[in-house]
Amino acid sequence: MASLTSMSGFLLLGFSDNRELQILLALLFLVTYLLALTGNLLIISVTSLDHCLQSPMYYFLKHLSLLDLCFISVTVPQSITNSLMNNGYISRGQCILQVFFFIALASSGVAILTVMSYDRYVAICRPLQYETIMNNYACRHAVTAVWLAGGLSGLMHTAVNFSIPLCGERLSHQFFCDIPQVLKLACPHEFINEIAVAAFTTSAAFICLVSTVVSYVHIFSTVLRIPSAKGRTKVFTTCLPHLFVVTFFLSTAGFEFLRPPSNSQSAMDLMFSIFYMVILPTLNPAIDSLRNEAMKAGLRKVLSKGEFAQRKMYLKAIFKF
Repeated sequence: MASLTSMSGFLLLGFSDNRELQILLALLFLVTYLLALTGNLLIISVTSLDHCLQSPMYYFLKHLSLLDLCFISVTVPQSITNSLMNNGYISRGQCILQVFFFIALASSGVAILTVMSYDRYVAICRPLQYETIMNNYACRHAVTAVWLAGGLSGLMHTAVNFSIPLCGERLSHQFFCDIPQVLKLACPHEFINEIAVAAFTTSAAFICLVSTVVSYVHIFSTVLRIPSAKGRTKVFTTCLPHLFVVTFFLSTAGFEFLRPPSNSQSAMDLMFSIFYMVILPTLNPAIDSLRNEAMKAGLRKVLSKGEFAQRKMYLKAIFKF
């Protein structure tokens, strides 16, 4: 145990010490990761190539898919590698990068979901002013603010969290470098600054949640006044999946980060981490995008033989950029 205390990195205990179970979980994570990559790359490609999908709604969807793609790539490949190699060690530098990108992308994800709820509020409740309010200039600046806010949040958490002296054995009952698990190793009375940063981030997330709820209260009150049942169904089909994604992400992530860290491994801890770290980025394309008829039409159009041949070079240029 002395070596665990003196080492510079951390030992991720993950899910199990059983070798067969480790390999099985690595394969399940690999399949899930490939599904997430495929679904999110399809959305990014379709919304970039199809000229019919250039409205603000699809512009924000493209950035949400990019965030999901990066978010799941921060932890899952490392976890697969650790399981296959039967080695849970992660260096301090790798842990710092994981924490930074995890917090930055999670914060950006909450922010982009809030922007998307406002976009849908304007589209449904103020349709005559939609093009004026959600113009190209406003959309670009909103997305820029989303990425900058996420980066700032990640930088604050990383700087404060890794400036805290650690006194415990560097064991983490997780499959990635998790802030609550790192904080439980902190020396007594040494993490007051992290509490302040966490309180600030929690307050910002709460403001985003309230803004989203207010937007949807206005949306649903407007929708219920629509005389056409078909029109109401169309709006609910578009908005309810987005509301589900926001609620699901904030509830699972909030449960994991707001409660005190445990000194022993809990199946509930791992389950909630898997929900918001792995399952949600994988299901987002199906929940929020690929069920959309315009997205399906764009997907068929882009993947058709003639269209694909015509746009192949353009697609390569996008991903090179």
